[in-house]
Amino acid sequence: MTDNDQPAAGAASIQGQSGGVLLDALQISIGGDVVGRDKIIQNITYEAPTPIATALRQLPPPPRDFTGRAAELTELMAQAETDGVTIAGLQGMGGVGKTALALALAERLKPHYPDAQFFLDLKGADQQPLSVAAALTHVIRAYYPTAKLPDGEAELRGLYLSILNGRRALLLLDNAADKAQVEPLIPPASCCLLITSRQHFALPGLCSKDLNTLPPDDARALLLKIAPRIGKQADSVAKLCGYLPLALRLAGSALAERRTLTPGEYVKRLEDTQTRLGLVEASLNLSYALLSEELQEAWCALAVFPDTFHPVATATVWAIEKDLAQDRLDELMRYSLVDWNESTKRARLHDLARLFANKHLSAAARLDSQRRHAGYYQKISAGADWLYRQGREQLMQGLTLFDLEWTNIQAGHAWAVQYADMDPEALSLCDDYVAKCYEIVFLRQHPRERINWLETALSAARKLVRKESEGWHLGNLGYAYDDVGEYRRAIEYYEQDLAIAREIGDRRGEGQDLGNLGVAHYSLGEYRLAIQYYEQSLSIKREVDDWKGASKTLGNLGFVYSRLGEYRRAIEYHEQNLAIAREIGYRHGEGRALGSLGGVYYELGKYRQAIEYREQDLTIARELGDRRSEAKSLFLLSLCFNATDDRPQAIAYAQAALNIFTAIESPHAKTVRDLLAKWRA
Repeated sequence: MTDNDQPAAGAASIQGQSGGVLLDALQISIGGDVVGRDKIIQNITYEAPTPIATALRQLPPPPRDFTGRAAELTELMAQAETDGVTIAGLQGMGGVGKTALALALAERLKPHYPDAQFFLDLKGADQQPLSVAAALTHVIRAYYPTAKLPDGEAELRGLYLSILNGRRALLLLDNAADKAQVEPLIPPASCCLLITSRQHFALPGLCSKDLNTLPPDDARALLLKIAPRIGKQADSVAKLCGYLPLALRLAGSALAERRTLTPGEYVKRLEDTQTRLGLVEASLNLSYALLSEELQEAWCALAVFPDTFHPVATATVWAIEKDLAQDRLDELMRYSLVDWNESTKRARLHDLARLFANKHLSAAARLDSQRRHAGYYQKISAGADWLYRQGREQLMQGLTLFDLEWTNIQAGHAWAVQYADMDPEALSLCDDYVAKCYEIVFLRQHPRERINWLETALSAARKLVRKESEGWHLGNLGYAYDDVGEYRRAIEYYEQDLAIAREIGDRRGEGQDLGNLGVAHYSLGEYRLAIQYYEQSLSIKREVDDWKGASKTLGNLGFVYSRLGEYRRAIEYHEQNLAIAREIGYRHGEGRALGSLGGVYYELGKYRQAIEYREQDLTIARELGDRRSEAKSLFLLSLCFNATDDRPQAIAYAQAALNIFTAIESPHAKTVRDLLAKWRA
């Protein structure tokens, strides 16, 4: 169930209108509390990170044994220092050492860009590269980790450029897919952008450098640095590895670790393998063959991680004790089969290694590993949600944890959806992923994406005969459809949820559903019917001591009486709402009550008083990262300024509101756009 319980005007009730009607349509609050399983999640072994203080210092150091590339480094540094190049690209085949060179270059450039240094894997070699929106969000969240960001790429890019404007920041975007992925990420001229990619493409201002394999001398030097005992065989091994840095590193690590394997024997093995495999796969296959059967299975199972992972997660995927998992992971790192980022304390498989590992993972082992992965990240998401709901510093911990593991969480949920019809555990996870993690997902997901997750969860809950979960998903679906302006459809879900609440004796849920029905009918202009639902809802909420819900319903009664022109009565309800919200520390409700009072005073022609209340409301909305409330406050402030004949200020606030309404697909966007056109005419 939801506790939406605030009205949102339907397009039909505000289309082409302005003044008081438009004001009431926009002053109401669409958002509300969402409901999931409010239980402390047990047995979470992942230690939730505190907000990362080094979010602006993300560059890992270059490999300690970095060798060669002197000419490339000299050329790139000269371009940056003398020609003023601020966009540099390293392009070449996978495994050629683009990332290592980029990190070495970034290390030298850091003093020139002291404000921030970002590192982001764009996953260009994956079937689903990182979206532009996700990349923009990565940088923005380093500065504003708790904000509810816009969903639209254009709005995110505007915020991205605004944040970086004038800053001396270095951005290393690794493994880019193509021009379309990178071009929107070009920062302001005060910053430096480094790009690596397997693809060759041109960008405005890009100084590209094609990176080839290492010269024989550098390849030999790298091998000898990793495994000095290779000795005279270094040239042969380097040639068989095609002078490719990835293959060289894997070959050298294998000889460094396996003391009983002579360099001559290694050369013979490599010669036998390369006749049927490409050089990179040959090198990987040889390193793989040197592992014990147990380690082979463990390494292949890591292919289920689509992104970086915390070492503790491997214990679940491998179904072993944490200490043993740590030992296994350390051994795989010694063979250079797993990458480790010391600054983030997270591991990953190189994309080529992940493809190889997945190829050698049996179907049965893959299914078991994916099942354990999905179960683990459902618990992680639930734990993050619980932390978020505690507020204060724990809110930040929850957001940090959720954002860090979002790719893994999505992969776990996707597996559950794929196997829901054939695996009982997957079916249960389809329900749990949503029911136990809804509040934080609500903050991060677009309403349409939420609807997809909720519909899958609803289907699972019904198959599992989980009535309580079924009710939650129905109510939250109603809330999601209300959020995008589909009020009749929202009513259908609310009514189904209400029937379940009464069937199972959930009195609190019944009060929430009645309030939500009042919201939907208000949005459709059915005010007397809305009052009936609100009064029933308020009675139940007082009965069960749901004061947060009562606060919302009092506010909604104020809205409807304001729409009916009974302003004094509306003020009484809004003041009761404000008093309760402040008494229980309900910051969101306090903001809504302040904004609502501003709306009534606007109707009474007391514009300065209205502006004062609205500005307090806007401050709280931004503090909470509530984009819907922020847009609503911005627009209603624009009306206030227009009423005081300050048209430039009115246009500025309305445009800011339109940007947000458009990004979140609000039905109010058209109304604001039309009014702006009128003002600018």
